[in-house]
Amino acid sequence: MVELAGESQMLINGEMVDALSGKTFANINPATEEAIGEIADGGIEDVDRSVAAARRAFDETNWATDKAFRKKCLEQLQSALDRHREDLRPLIVAEVGTPVALTHAVQMDSCIDDFSYDIGLIDNFEWERDLPIHEFMGMTSARKVIHEPIGVVAAITPWNFPFMLNLSKIGPALAAGNTVILKPAPDTPWSASFIGRVAAEETDIPAGVLNVVTSADKAAVGEFLVADRRVDVISFTGSSQVGRRIMAQGADTLKRVFLELGGKSANIILDDLDENSFKANVGSGAMICMHAGQGCAITTRMLLPSSRYDEGVAILEEGFANFPYGDPADMGNLMGPLINATQRERVLGFIETGKSEGARLLAGGKRPEHLKKGYFVEPTLFVDVDPDSTIAQEEIFGPVLSVIRYEDDADAVRIANNSHYGLSGSVASASLERAMGIARQIRAGTMSVNGGLYFGPDSPFGGYKDSGIGREHGLEGFAEYLETKTVGLPADAAGLKI
Repeated sequence: MVELAGESQMLINGEMVDALSGKTFANINPATEEAIGEIADGGIEDVDRSVAAARRAFDETNWATDKAFRKKCLEQLQSALDRHREDLRPLIVAEVGTPVALTHAVQMDSCIDDFSYDIGLIDNFEWERDLPIHEFMGMTSARKVIHEPIGVVAAITPWNFPFMLNLSKIGPALAAGNTVILKPAPDTPWSASFIGRVAAEETDIPAGVLNVVTSADKAAVGEFLVADRRVDVISFTGSSQVGRRIMAQGADTLKRVFLELGGKSANIILDDLDENSFKANVGSGAMICMHAGQGCAITTRMLLPSSRYDEGVAILEEGFANFPYGDPADMGNLMGPLINATQRERVLGFIETGKSEGARLLAGGKRPEHLKKGYFVEPTLFVDVDPDSTIAQEEIFGPVLSVIRYEDDADAVRIANNSHYGLSGSVASASLERAMGIARQIRAGTMSVNGGLYFGPDSPFGGYKDSGIGREHGLEGFAEYLETKTVGLPADAAGLKI
């Protein structure tokens, strides 16, 4: 048995500490329903001291102004995480329930590798630019645009891809010169507290620059951060419902809020694909079950042309019947459990709603009989789904695919856009021009065309409509953590490095 090296303490003001109350809560393995360890249960008093530490570090140290020092510290952090990969891997599998195969990609390895992008922006970002000489009110002036860190960032992360999302937020926030309070989901605290320990013990990051507060009471801690005037930015990934609440509460202090929220993305299969391409593209629809469907950008609606509908349904039925799932530590499985019992019951509730609203269940739909423990739901396939029905409109966040029939390209676009979400989507066609024409009409922040992958550290990620505000990754994501200052100078100062 692999011994888990989970970190039970929080990082506050440069020290690994217990909660002031002394309270802890259990970290549960969703595949076994058993505790794998304990973690500090931070309260409001712990969040308060983390905010104070972050505020002091931003206002009183040179973290915000010394780019060379920031770069050195973040390179230390990346190197330390790289050394600890094999300590992290079983930890992430155990607390997230993710298939171990995914830790060799987006759940861990690629996140550590991609951290280089944020570090590189310290040198490569255009921190200042000169505007042309301008005459105004009889005066001729030079002008300079300067980008500066905003201040204290509260990063609130979910449980589905916790390590990735922790690094996706603290990387650009710290590289931009901000200080950070990282508040992870209570279901996956070790993916954050481990980063805290590494930062405290193996880097020169100053006290207070990075804080990690774990708590079982995610609502109270989150609301404290949103309401606190000492916090300048809220970076949140999670449900649209919570995102709306954060946005409303943040209005009182006029803090910057950016939100990466839910999705109900459409996978449009066009009728002109040859037999092999049609089979490959439709068959890939079963991949929505990867990590038990717990991904905001997963294409959980598949749109099939009426002329090839029965052909596509037969391919999907076979794929769902044979999708490998079970023990997430087994490299052969692509699907593990849902994160907790509440989420499992929520998904099962949506499945019952789908049946009651007339969709046809072709595969799955219940807890697997052969897995006596763990928060598992079978890979589930619905066909003949009404585009306006609940399972076609609501984010289920489970291994459930809704298959919808369409008549022509215009009908496919209409159905795809018939959603209050707008995070992602995909389209496949024998004609790249035809596929791109449809992709341009879909109201979503990211699109895959003929299998092309949009995701990367340099590509902006985020959504339209109820899928959020702002972007993560890329230059656009980095800019979310910066303020813009415009300075007027005498005309003879044009072009000077000051």
